[in-house]
Amino acid sequence: MYSNDQDNQEFKEKIVTINRVAKVVKGGRRFSFSALVVVGDMNGRVGYGHGKANEVPEAIAKGGERAKATMIDVPIFNDTIPHDVIGHFGAGRVLLKPARKGTGVIAGGAVRTLVEAAGIKNILAKCLNTSNPHNVIRATMDGLRQLRESQEKRRHLQKTVKQEK
Repeated sequence: MYSNDQDNQEFKEKIVTINRVAKVVKGGRRFSFSALVVVGDMNGRVGYGHGKANEVPEAIAKGGERAKATMIDVPIFNDTIPHDVIGHFGAGRVLLKPARKGTGVIAGGAVRTLVEAAGIKNILAKCLNTSNPHNVIRATMDGLRQLRESQEKRRHLQKTVKQEK
């Protein structure tokens, strides 16, 4: 799942949503819970996980474990992201734009949680086409995966220009 060096790091765990689901059986209703959890080290590493269980704490713990297993590195430049990006998942899209120092995190609920856990302090974000937290989180993660540091992006653009000639 994940290596031991990740266990030693200090991760912040944030809960995005908790959902209660009822299953009707002969004796009445059986309740179970699902939790969408974001885990980050506030220094460029972030992940998300979805846990299901019969009790809320168990669901949160399962989501946290899955979040640690799906962590990615996010390039952060001057407390913001290096360039504009649009993340896609299903019908949902999330627009992420870098912001000047002092702007803060201007983003909706699910995006805000993920971006703060990553350690980004100045960013502008807009959810497009959906407000479902599951799809918004996955679209935001897609956008963060697309981010490249400016030098790397410049090299990539030079390669594509040379290929066109």
